[in-house]
Amino acid sequence: MKLLAIETATEACSAALYIDGDIQERFEVEPRRHSELILGMMEQLLAEAGLTLSALDALAFGRGPGSFTGVRIATGVVQGAAFGADLPVVPVSTLAALAQGGFREYGAERLLPAFDARMNELYWGCYQVDRNGLVSPVQEDRLVLPSDLEPPDGTGWLGLGSGWGSYGDILEGRFGESLRSYETELLCSARDVALLGVAGFGEGKAVPAEQALPLYLRDKVAWRR
Repeated sequence: MKLLAIETATEACSAALYIDGDIQERFEVEPRRHSELILGMMEQLLAEAGLTLSALDALAFGRGPGSFTGVRIATGVVQGAAFGADLPVVPVSTLAALAQGGFREYGAERLLPAFDARMNELYWGCYQVDRNGLVSPVQEDRLVLPSDLEPPDGTGWLGLGSGWGSYGDILEGRFGESLRSYETELLCSARDVALLGVAGFGEGKAVPAEQALPLYLRDKVAWRR
């Protein structure tokens, strides 16, 4: 399986090439340079592997939620690449990718990824790790007020992301003993998008380029291709 993944929905810009279980990645925290960096990252990874886009089985991308501009960049780049090389695309939730990164970095199997969505709201996810070491949703990703959240069943939940940096005190008060702790500095990575993309491809979740659409969650934001 050969899959190229990109992620630009948060402060980090990254691309990752998955080849039969091996992953190579380019990762930079440059919030205002995603559009400058991402194509070069993709080209470097392919060149080092001696591959062209058409030699891949699929592409994957972080579809959001996240930064409006960042999600648009990833969507536009992956659609263009997929059209040009006639490749299917696996859309991956950025909240799922952050949760997968939390499992990779901290070993937590119950994960609560959250991005600050501005306007006193959160992009919120709830994930558990399955027997294959991949995250699966306990609830659908959603846009919520921090004060409206209720703790999920069980204990040992790990909070992740900028949403916890902005509203950690409120969330910690609401979640109480069900919360293990929270980490605010972890960013989404194309490495984790690639892992989830490969799994999604195997589950038949790949779509044609024109169906590789972003997920904003906020109804006030519209996407025009």
